[in-house]
Amino acid sequence: MKVILNADVKHLGEEGDVKVVANGYYRNFLYPRNLAVPYNEATVAYFEGRKAEIEAKKDAKRAASASLKEKLEALALEIAVPAGNNGKLYGAVTAQSVMELLAKQGYEIERKKIEIPGLTIKNTGNFKVTVKLYEAQTAEVHLTVKAQDGKEEAAPAAKEEKKEEAKAE
Repeated sequence: MKVILNADVKHLGEEGDVKVVANGYYRNFLYPRNLAVPYNEATVAYFEGRKAEIEAKKDAKRAASASLKEKLEALALEIAVPAGNNGKLYGAVTAQSVMELLAKQGYEIERKKIEIPGLTIKNTGNFKVTVKLYEAQTAEVHLTVKAQDGKEEAAPAAKEEKKEEAKAE
């Protein structure tokens, strides 16, 4: 069945796109949620009238994506992970951990849009992580994976003990 999308639909298309979908998909998912309308003369005429508005939205998304790309490529992330003496990590750095790092920096990016070379990082060193943006745009984020020092873990615990001793006095 040929339809015109009323809104952006994940994994299908954007507002104003003409797509061919299964009848059941349209009838059971797209139509009840008002995400698509059947392709006919009336709906084509309606979307032709809104073409400028739809293009303006897409241009705004492209501009936002371009500015985000510049910000992400200027960003250098650093993560400390427990590792052995040879630089091999006890765990792994995944797209989820990169997403959390970006969230701490103030960037809300979906985990599925983050691509790590080899799916996970299992050694210390410098890596380039690819972030998919709008359409075909991508940004490369520099990620440094360091071994976590045991001293850093002990230092906060020692400070807590000193605070407790000070309160007791």
